Amino acid sequence: MISNYKKFSDKGGYLEKLNDEVRSYFKILSPVFPDWLLDYINTPAMQRIDEINLSCGTCYSKIYNPLYWYSNLDHSVGVALIVWHFTQDKTQTLAALFHDIATPVFKHCIDFMNGDSEKQESTEERTEQIIQNSREINQLLLRDGIEIDKVCNYHDYPIADNDMPRLSADRLEYTFSSGLSFFRIWELEDIGRFYNDLAVLKNEDGIEELGFTTPKLCEEYMNRALKLWPEFVSDADRTVMQFLADVVKSAILRGFLTVDDLYVMSEEEVIRRIREETDDYISLGFSQFANAETVYSSNLFVRGKYCTSVKGKKRYINPLVVDCEDCKRIRQYSASVDTSLKNFIDQEQSRYTGFEFDFVPYSK
Repeated sequence: MISNYKKFSDKGGYLEKLNDEVRSYFKILSPVFPDWLLDYINTPAMQRIDEINLSCGTCYSKIYNPLYWYSNLDHSVGVALIVWHFTQDKTQTLAALFHDIATPVFKHCIDFMNGDSEKQESTEERTEQIIQNSREINQLLLRDGIEIDKVCNYHDYPIADNDMPRLSADRLEYTFSSGLSFFRIWELEDIGRFYNDLAVLKNEDGIEELGFTTPKLCEEYMNRALKLWPEFVSDADRTVMQFLADVVKSAILRGFLTVDDLYVMSEEEVIRRIREETDDYISLGFSQFANAETVYSSNLFVRGKYCTSVKGKKRYINPLVVDCEDCKRIRQYSASVDTSLKNFIDQEQSRYTGFEFDFVPYSK
């Protein structure tokens, strides 16, 4: 199969601006790029999320050192390519592409701001509205004969999304890309081996689900991924996300930002406003955050320092595997994976965490 990644015109330049590793990664997900998808990718509504990092704001602290920028648009394209590869269905692929179209700046930090740190679903409600309000997307859907209500909810398509801990294109993609661009738990060669072992299987409820055809390869995938998933709920991760939530909420309460701004501005624009157009207390707090290199953990509330108590969402997968022509979950196949995953699920999160500098968010 011949790749077409450089064979057609990309009017918006999306593919051209990708770095070599991301382009190679996308070629693993779909060796032939569906060129019809580019028109949708290049709409203003989708281009907005190219200025939002997949890292939920953690890339703006010195605690983390990502290898390169990986945007929420890149993630969305990756999910779409996985769905297209396994279904060849335009409607499902577009639902996957649009699944994060309503993502605000700093992603799930805004769920933290909304008091939804454990489920992280509070920001999804604008998805249908944004799609319906996009003239460009509506024209493309009309051109392609696709009904708008069929692409507004990727939860309708189990290959794209399903209930955790089942394997979906969304969970697969952010695990692959975060483990590649942010924490480097694997290389492209590893991703290729895991991805090419996947197939569409039927789960215990008779519903289609992605799964591994080689149990030992799935076991290796899980051992690698279990180095990544704890990072998503680490003390550092939760502290950074809650601090950004507190800063943004403080800026909103003082009238420097609105909730609607979070869905139309870029992260760079919001950070510039926080640094330059808010009061000295908020801008100083953000500068101290940006320069922080560590967080602390405590069993007791710490006075005189930024201190928070928040739980995060534990993200993980228990994939299907084919074993002697039967499908079972990897936890049923591998005792070591079962133990490791149980230990992760049962692991307690620190009661209090924070930064060494003082910052008390505004409450009114």
